[in-house]
Amino acid sequence: MPAPRFHCPAPLAPHARIELPDALAHHALRVLRLRPGAPITLFDGGGGEYPAILQADGKAAWADTGEFDPVERELPGRITLLQGMAGGDKMDWIIEKAVETGAARVVPITADRSVLRLAGPRLARRLTHWRAIARAASEQCGRNRLMAVADPQPLAEALRGLTPAEGPALFCHPEGALPLAQALMPVRDRLNLLVGPEGGWSDAELAAAATAGLVPVTVGPRVLRTETAGVALIAAATALLGW
Repeated sequence: MPAPRFHCPAPLAPHARIELPDALAHHALRVLRLRPGAPITLFDGGGGEYPAILQADGKAAWADTGEFDPVERELPGRITLLQGMAGGDKMDWIIEKAVETGAARVVPITADRSVLRLAGPRLARRLTHWRAIARAASEQCGRNRLMAVADPQPLAEALRGLTPAEGPALFCHPEGALPLAQALMPVRDRLNLLVGPEGGWSDAELAAAATAGLVPVTVGPRVLRTETAGVALIAAATALLGW
């Protein structure tokens, strides 16, 4: 059975004693009920990982690290998912599955038809929550680099950031003009995927995307839910691109 993996923001080094943050120690000792001497794996989010041995004294815990392992489990290319914010716990699921399928970044979009509206302290709490989900998903799936979760932004602002250097941008729409395989032909090492919220994109957003030169794509004859579309697009794109 693989050793439990933990994201540790403390500076890591080979053959070192690393004091574990309180939350990590609590999770290891109280939630997972690991005992001193248990093998674990630590990673700091910058790439690579360290095998380690868990040690504890009361509530305090530390790890004795071994040799650095530079193993990478990232996609050969960089995928950004620009996701219309969805209500309930749908965004939690989207972020978790985006990590598992290899996205490098998720940008929540405050779309015209988004049910979820966030501001102030509520927005700060939700961002903290989403980023914690991304860390936990990385621990589970074996990634050693953390997927970024950007601050929410309107579609118009997101479109301004989609420069040619960021790669092609595909605009998911049930009436998309191109099948996904054809739309992916210009992709080299970067790809942006835009998915609307529950109610889809508004007419104004569709017009803005067309003006920005985005490619409208379809992933088949069925209409996918917003929490399904992004994951399906990432999985299909990575398979078609050989990533």
